[in-house]
Amino acid sequence: MKTNYFLLTLAAVAMLFASCEADDTADITINDNSVDNSIDNSGNGGGSTGGGQSSTENLGGEFNEDLTLSADILYILTEALIMNDGSTLNIPAGTEIRANSGSDIYLAITQGAKINAAGGPNNPIIMTSNDPTPNAGDWGGLIVLGRAPINSVAGAGTSTSEIGNLPYGGGDVNDNSGVIRYVRVEYSGGAASGSSENNGFSFYGVGAGTSINYIQAFEGADDGVEFFGGTVNANFIVVTNCQDDSVDWTEGFNGTLTDVYIKHGNVHDKGIEADGFNTDIGNNSSPQFFSKPNVTNLTIVGLGSGAPSTPEAIRLRAGTQGIFTNVSLQGFDEGFDLDGNMGDSPTGQGVLEGNLSVTDVLFTDVTTKLKNDTEFVFGEEDFIAGDGNGTGTNFSVWASGWTRN
Repeated sequence: MKTNYFLLTLAAVAMLFASCEADDTADITINDNSVDNSIDNSGNGGGSTGGGQSSTENLGGEFNEDLTLSADILYILTEALIMNDGSTLNIPAGTEIRANSGSDIYLAITQGAKINAAGGPNNPIIMTSNDPTPNAGDWGGLIVLGRAPINSVAGAGTSTSEIGNLPYGGGDVNDNSGVIRYVRVEYSGGAASGSSENNGFSFYGVGAGTSINYIQAFEGADDGVEFFGGTVNANFIVVTNCQDDSVDWTEGFNGTLTDVYIKHGNVHDKGIEADGFNTDIGNNSSPQFFSKPNVTNLTIVGLGSGAPSTPEAIRLRAGTQGIFTNVSLQGFDEGFDLDGNMGDSPTGQGVLEGNLSVTDVLFTDVTTKLKNDTEFVFGEEDFIAGDGNGTGTNFSVWASGWTRN
């Protein structure tokens, strides 16, 4: 069994040795722990986020049994924390985890493991950088891997994640990886290589039994939230100032996204980049299926039409399908950019068959509402209904108190 490392107060040393002899919990390395009373709870990362925690503990390693954290302790993630099959990571409201720098430092909930991260609107769970002057890409992010279907493999097979080479995918649409509620991930997205990059939240084959509500990705170097297949339903999503795509899906994602707010910073790519399948792997499902989420109450705020940056609010490609309802797009050269062909990436066919559409949308400072690069012939009226009727999400109401601007 791999050793699990975290610091403990000297007062608990004797108790821990006694308990380790009495059960089969993981081995522990105990070091001196000095109390840090300089911590506040402003949530800014890098030594200025404490909330009066009485001590600090180092955290990392692989766990085969449950691990329960405490909001009274500031945790320093010194290496990857990997929860293995059968274990649960319990994180109470108000807990803060600061990660040391490195793309190989991340939290992973593997297939068969669970996370119980239950924050609150006034005491969110914060995962942030431990750097005194934090920046996007300081560390990895949160990775959850489930057993729901993906289309990069045939049948109920599995693929492996970009980070950690961990398995994901399967045939259980209702797979349960736990609860993620009122959780904020900051300064994530460290790149392991040119093709392997962390996101704020990476959901690999996560099933509909998982509960995801009120999450924010803040100042990430790569995508804010990405779905690699799966069937999970996620509600109240905020992505702020992420440098690549804010929300991304691929590999046959077929869940729902409800109440999504995206705001671009000076460095960014698309608001949403959506693929029907992973173009690096292919659509290997049999029978073939494509990504087809339902996205309801969506707002994307760009930097303004004509801004010197990537122009699209939403890019739909590689045969992706999807039903968008109640959308507000503000400040882009292009609202929807559809890419594909008449072969293995039939994005336009989804439009003609009613599997890719937008109902009730408001374009504000958007030069081109629809760009069709799919080889299929259709117009705005085939893709958009209710132009001018969208309001987007009511961000100011549900995001108050737990998000960062």
